[in-house]
Amino acid sequence: MSQKLKVGIVGGTGMVGQRFMQLLDQHPWFEVTAIAASAGSAGKTYVESVQNRWKLDTPIPEAVKSIIVQDASKVEEVAAGVDFVFCAVDMPKKEIQALEEAYAKTGTPVVSNNSAHRWTADVPMVIPEINPEHLEVIEAQRKRLGTTTGFIAVKPNCSIQSYVPALHALREFNPTTVVASTYQAISGAGKNFTDWPEMLDNVIPYIGGEEEKSEQEPLRIWGSVENGEVVKASSPLITTQCIRVPVTDGHLATVFVKFENKPSKEEILARWSAYKGRPQELELPSAPKQFITYFEEENRPQTNLDRNIENGMGVSAGRLREDSLYDYKFVGLSHNTLRGAAGGAVLIAELLKAEGYIQAK
Repeated sequence: MSQKLKVGIVGGTGMVGQRFMQLLDQHPWFEVTAIAASAGSAGKTYVESVQNRWKLDTPIPEAVKSIIVQDASKVEEVAAGVDFVFCAVDMPKKEIQALEEAYAKTGTPVVSNNSAHRWTADVPMVIPEINPEHLEVIEAQRKRLGTTTGFIAVKPNCSIQSYVPALHALREFNPTTVVASTYQAISGAGKNFTDWPEMLDNVIPYIGGEEEKSEQEPLRIWGSVENGEVVKASSPLITTQCIRVPVTDGHLATVFVKFENKPSKEEILARWSAYKGRPQELELPSAPKQFITYFEEENRPQTNLDRNIENGMGVSAGRLREDSLYDYKFVGLSHNTLRGAAGGAVLIAELLKAEGYIQAK
């Protein structure tokens, strides 16, 4: 293997930034060489900047402890030392859009964990197993930004990963209507129980903006690239409720679905079991070998037991049965900060490298 690509983490001190440090420690292709955050963290070593705010149950990786945190707004300085960046900042949407475009215009690819560019027409929003062909829109985006090597690619919302893969594997039967309720972990809000004691013994039936994202983003994932833009699909019709539950990690979904061509239960299980995408074909380092795992037991998947399946990069399903109102109902589960956030972004970067979009500068 040639030398590892140099990576910058923009927004490296927050919870998702911390996940990036954990996932990229000993990564076969990538090495963290720059960390950027707000001006308040700049100038400190990474360990100084997160010592009282480290939220993961594994220690801070040795390789990043002594990296001096840079000011994320000094784009040219940060970009000069890296081949590409992951972006996971907590800022107003317009500021994130401007910051990510500024990095891209330096010729630096940006793999974003933020929602700011999910609806920018020429920015691909990718679940690597589902819509890798959307990467071709990057060519149009580079022309708009005036760069030959820079671009932005984003990952979708964490909640949709719990049910979209299972539905995608059944696209040949044309799902027409979907009702999904998601039961979402507190880490999705960047918190743990110490930060958020009111979540103990409690359920909050509202997560701002989440239902719109959960209903609309799958349609963009299932859309098509036309004239340098991603045009969203018109079906299925999706309605959701998104609920915060007292769980550390893992988003669970209950799903009802109606098809134009109703498959048998055996056909559904066969499609789930056999489903492979581009990451599996390419044997990308972070790709799950089995993308969708179905549990026969009536009480699975369970968030605590099953969120870490395939290192948190697989998704699972269970309780598939016929329904009196819809054709079928089932339960889905995904790890929201691994597959749903940092891990999904790392897999996108691996796909971009394998397909020639990210190279050493």
